[in-house]
Amino acid sequence: MPLGTSSSAVYIQNVPAGTHSSQPRTPTLVTLHPVALFSILDHYLRRMDDQARVIGTLLGVRNDSGEVEVRSSYAVVHNETDELVAVDMEYHRTMYELHHRVHPREVIVGWYSTGSNLNTYSALIQNFYTQETAPHPAIHIALNTGVEEGHQPGVKAYVSSPVGVHPKPENCVFVPVPCEFRFHDAERSGLDLLTSNSSSPLSDLDTLAESLQTVSAMLDRVLGYVRSVLAGEVKGDPAVGRYLMDTFGADTGELEKGGFRDSLQDTLMVSYLAELVRSQAEVSARLALVTAS
Repeated sequence: MPLGTSSSAVYIQNVPAGTHSSQPRTPTLVTLHPVALFSILDHYLRRMDDQARVIGTLLGVRNDSGEVEVRSSYAVVHNETDELVAVDMEYHRTMYELHHRVHPREVIVGWYSTGSNLNTYSALIQNFYTQETAPHPAIHIALNTGVEEGHQPGVKAYVSSPVGVHPKPENCVFVPVPCEFRFHDAERSGLDLLTSNSSSPLSDLDTLAESLQTVSAMLDRVLGYVRSVLAGEVKGDPAVGRYLMDTFGADTGELEKGGFRDSLQDTLMVSYLAELVRSQAEVSARLALVTAS
């Protein structure tokens, strides 16, 4: 539908919202997983040259505490000009049906866009996704890539609320919601590889050495903080003190029983067997070449 360039989508600070027994709970926290974040960035890198921003669908799960966990996303074809915005709804629903077959627990929780501009078109798209997520409110994640001058890269999450006595789809307010980046322990190695300059995965021994260096640096930081508190240079934080007490006061029975030593021996054994198999394969390949010649 033709619209003017003036924006009816505004940004306001978060305020405590009233609750109603018949209404779904307003999201209090949005967590974003690496798979969804990298999918959004990949979509942005593959955009057309004349596209100011890209949009897509967010998939995830909700819990009773009001947290929305965004686990994945997919791109949605759309066209945006000064006069209109068009979203390929058929493509969006086809992609969701295919994704739902693989991940039946994940549902549509909202949509994403790149850039920091919340305008009338954002309100119209938000209205469409609100119908898709009903009765739950739709989440909007705005990913700022940092390419715009004066804007820092970052991620923000919003929910919307209608404006006016007789609200229209293009009139709404975007209310910010706390957003966190969360990943599982199994994903840490992949993230560390992506953020490092290495072009190949590290071996088990290299990973172990890097982990020990990280632990040593953390211990040095904690020791420096404790010494500063004892010397009266900084004021101690009771919460940090309780956390350190719980951490270093944990049961060390497994370490005393040699659990770390046994784990290290297993790692060394696996590394030795891997090198042995590799050497055997190289010898067999060379023998095959000699026999063929």
